[in-house]
Amino acid sequence: MTKAERNLIHELGGVPALEQLQTVFEALSEEDRQQALHLGIVIDEHRNRFERGDFLIRNLLGADRTSGAVAVGEVVQEGQTVQFHLRDAESASDDLSSLLAADRSSRPSPPLGALMFSCCGRGQGLFGRPNHDAATVAAELGSIPVAGFFAQGEIGPIGHRNFLHGYTASMAIFAERPASSNRS
Repeated sequence: MTKAERNLIHELGGVPALEQLQTVFEALSEEDRQQALHLGIVIDEHRNRFERGDFLIRNLLGADRTSGAVAVGEVVQEGQTVQFHLRDAESASDDLSSLLAADRSSRPSPPLGALMFSCCGRGQGLFGRPNHDAATVAAELGSIPVAGFFAQGEIGPIGHRNFLHGYTASMAIFAERPASSNRS
């Protein structure tokens, strides 16, 4: 961002933010134009490369054609790295599956249970079928007890900080503590 104040982005790379957004939108397929476009804000600017999980995703709230500014659901600062993100069912499903698979492979024994909090913006409205997230947990972690609810905002980490998110599923997975080699 080359010009920003509070939650308004005036310029991206010296070009009005709305103009940059329109360029991105026009490059999307007709199908992708039906999906929700968001803004990702890099959490750790010191990385050489930014990947999945490096962005705090925020809603685009509006735009001003006169000034070319775009409003986002977060306070931003000049110099921050941002990227437009498209949130669709396929990428949301892939994200959940890959995170659960990584968790499963990092544990020496299967989990004992989980708490899951999914956004109201997920579920049948996003995936076209009910119980997507619960079914994915069962497929990736096995038949474990899972409890939770749909919410209008979920708390979870990006980098080393916790944030309030939307359109996400946050989980607490319970497992036995690994045996320590230092115990007598």
